[in-house]
Amino acid sequence: MNDTPTPQPGKVLVPAEELRAFAAALLEKGGLTAEHARTTADVFVWAALRGVDSHGTARVPAYLDLLAKGVANADPAITIESTTPAAAVLDADRAPGPVALSAAADEAVRRARQTGIAAVGVRRTVHTGAIGYYVSKIAEQGLVGLGFVAGMPNMGYTGVRGAAVATSPLAVAVPAGDHAPLLLDMATATIALGRIRQAKASGTPLPEGAAATEDGTPTTDPEKAVMPLPLGGAKGSGMSLAFELLTSVLVGAPILSAFHSDDPAGRKHRQNALLIAVDPAAFGDGDAFTAAVGDTLDTLKGLPVADGADGVYYPGERSASVARERGAKGVPVAPKVWRELNERAEQLGVTPPAAAS
Repeated sequence: MNDTPTPQPGKVLVPAEELRAFAAALLEKGGLTAEHARTTADVFVWAALRGVDSHGTARVPAYLDLLAKGVANADPAITIESTTPAAAVLDADRAPGPVALSAAADEAVRRARQTGIAAVGVRRTVHTGAIGYYVSKIAEQGLVGLGFVAGMPNMGYTGVRGAAVATSPLAVAVPAGDHAPLLLDMATATIALGRIRQAKASGTPLPEGAAATEDGTPTTDPEKAVMPLPLGGAKGSGMSLAFELLTSVLVGAPILSAFHSDDPAGRKHRQNALLIAVDPAAFGDGDAFTAAVGDTLDTLKGLPVADGADGVYYPGERSASVARERGAKGVPVAPKVWRELNERAEQLGVTPPAAAS
């Protein structure tokens, strides 16, 4: 994750609460209810606070477009189906991902309190945003959160010519007492699509083995690169395939097979997900577990620091530190993003907050 807490030249600083209110106002004007707009804005600002700017408020214009085109449903009829206390399927009815997955996280926690462990599948949503947010919501309740997402194929698969599977992410959050929760949030791709676009704009060569041409040939030329390659080769592509089975196929909404079929509807944008909540108390003493997690992290951080390293960090530690600093000083927003947000604000009649350069 990007751990830079201060703005780069040209960036503006906006207080987190004002940025959240601004994003929510734009999304509400875009058609979402006030509640759904706040939920979606919260996911964006959470990512921006932690330095994950690619999933921050830069996503607001894209979501407004999804709503305007009807790809995302501004007034979804979200339903929950269940045949057993420990599992459920939430049909999102094309609700924005932050709306659907936030509801799924709450449902998983509620059920796990009763059953010890619970899984909620999410069917028919669109762009889930930073999935670390949802497992973090679970960890805030003292439970362990796990999340998987599957989407439209946009990444290579070992042995296949062209795009075959999605850059499907996974996330794990573990409460850690006095520490910030452990938060592992990663995609199955070597490089993000956004990084390829940035390299193309700057003319910077891509790392070896990170991206490929349309036919799957590895390239370092950003002008020729159209898709990322899987992390660890067969390992990353295998994980992506597994997540498609654990999400899309499990909830009866396959994406991969439909995408590669002759049915034009198979290429309609959609995503599926699975959130799992685990109550440590179901395995023994929940407080003792959380304390032991803290001890484990302390042990890790107390190990000898390698030459050239600036310290030992566990997943999520540095991004939590970035969030604290950005929460105190303001969230840096890139000039292009700020300009786009202000253009949308003018179109929709929303007053933007003041920003410091």
